[in-house]
Amino acid sequence: MGKVWINDVEVEVGDQERLNGIQAAQRAGIEIPYYCWHPGLSVVASCRMCLVETGMRNPQTGAVQMMPKLVPACQTPAKDGTVFVTDSEKIRQARAFVEESLLIDHPIDCPICDKAGECRLQDYHFEHGQDERRADIRPFTSRQRPMGDTVMLFVDRCVMCSRCVRFCREIAGTNELMVIDRGSREEIDVLPGYPLANKLSGNVVDLCPVGALGDRDFLYRQRVWFMKSHAQVCTRCSTGCSIWVDENKDRVYRLRPRENLNVNEWWMCDEGRYGFHYVHSPKRLAGARRRDGDRYVNIEWSDVPAEVMARLEQAGRLGAVLSPHLTVEEAYLLAKLVRRVDPDALIGIGPVPQHGEDERFKNGFTIHAEKCPNRRGVEQIVLHFMGYQFGFEDFMNEMRTTGVRGLWITGGYPEPWVDQTIAHAAQGLDLLIMQDIFSSSVWDRADYQLPGVAYPERGGSYVNYQDRLQTVDWAIRPPAGARVEGSVYWRLLEMPGLYRPAEVMKEVAAVIPYFAAAVEGVPADGINLLAARDRSIAGSQLTR
Repeated sequence: MGKVWINDVEVEVGDQERLNGIQAAQRAGIEIPYYCWHPGLSVVASCRMCLVETGMRNPQTGAVQMMPKLVPACQTPAKDGTVFVTDSEKIRQARAFVEESLLIDHPIDCPICDKAGECRLQDYHFEHGQDERRADIRPFTSRQRPMGDTVMLFVDRCVMCSRCVRFCREIAGTNELMVIDRGSREEIDVLPGYPLANKLSGNVVDLCPVGALGDRDFLYRQRVWFMKSHAQVCTRCSTGCSIWVDENKDRVYRLRPRENLNVNEWWMCDEGRYGFHYVHSPKRLAGARRRDGDRYVNIEWSDVPAEVMARLEQAGRLGAVLSPHLTVEEAYLLAKLVRRVDPDALIGIGPVPQHGEDERFKNGFTIHAEKCPNRRGVEQIVLHFMGYQFGFEDFMNEMRTTGVRGLWITGGYPEPWVDQTIAHAAQGLDLLIMQDIFSSSVWDRADYQLPGVAYPERGGSYVNYQDRLQTVDWAIRPPAGARVEGSVYWRLLEMPGLYRPAEVMKEVAAVIPYFAAAVEGVPADGINLLAARDRSIAGSQLTR
């Protein structure tokens, strides 16, 4: 274990840790400003904003030998005995000069820049910049050009940190972006006929510390200070990326990756980033309805529990299709509900969509072909109640052979998912209850139509392909007339108060060993359920 000193604050560094000055300072609670450095990219030390004084402490005498010149903290290892000074007058002047240099030719178009409010150039100017401008103010023209279908480059705003170039080279492995020309004429560009078109391209907008790269899907749509950010999990594939949902007045405007080194590091794919628009589709279902002969009549949600429970008890043999888009808590409550009415109820997982093959990028980030967020979690719920697992096709076959007369189907898929197999199985039932967000042929023949919600509108837990469980809260309220599936089951089970997923998860963790690690709560980056179980088993063996 080594020791590093940041402004006389002692920081311990592990023998196997490789920290630089910025990271060591963060551990001490001290911020060193930077533009070009990023923990997921190579170090270029080009912006010079992170200049610090550094030296070495003699382990015997305690004397400190300082280097004569300032050095970039991003490129300076924080090894045992290193001393960093980050707040001297010399350093303050250096940062002010860097800010002044960047702002000489930078267009002051903050009122129309999407980055305003979360721009490092703005923040660092107020914190580290000169008190007043010393250069002449002159008119400028703002040049812009598309880099591809998703990203717009505002050329004059660029500070040449090269983060975007390094990302395409080191993470995506596609090398579309490059630096053209030299000196004061340097610019970011693409080769003619080779636009920025990789499936991770939206990440360069997140990486840009200023407003040079704009998201064409988000451009000029919302000011960042009007939006609220909510921690969520992307549900577009089984990777289960940790994300931020940025919304204003219950409307989602953009998604951003949320750092999680155990899942997606700092990145997310464009499929997930831009795949949220269905949430606000005008085709979303709203309003609970009951079949009355050849027509449907609206029913109040407050009347649903009594009506549906009465029909379930009359139906006889029951079955439930648990969508892999449900949370763990919701799948458990629905299975518990049908088993309370019919102890022999058949429970199975819904269709698991597969699109193509897994796409793996240079740094290991993978877009999975399995396009649902919670297959493993729902499978464990089915295994608990049924004693065995089977796929959706097997569930359909068993349903026909066991004489199921009442069926509860859950959907929530962003794309059409009902095929002829499902439509055929739904025929001739005494009771068909369906929860979904879009209409389908099965929806149009259901006895009860109960509109569900999309992923930003629900809270709960998902288990990704690595058996990592992540728990999130809802980000926006569902459309009027739709209800969170878990709250419907909560009411049907006559549980007190409002729907509380955390309380359900405690019960799940207590009765299903696979989820046992979540009994005391789930940290922000999630829990690997299998690894936690193995550690628990090993620990219990040691105590014996």
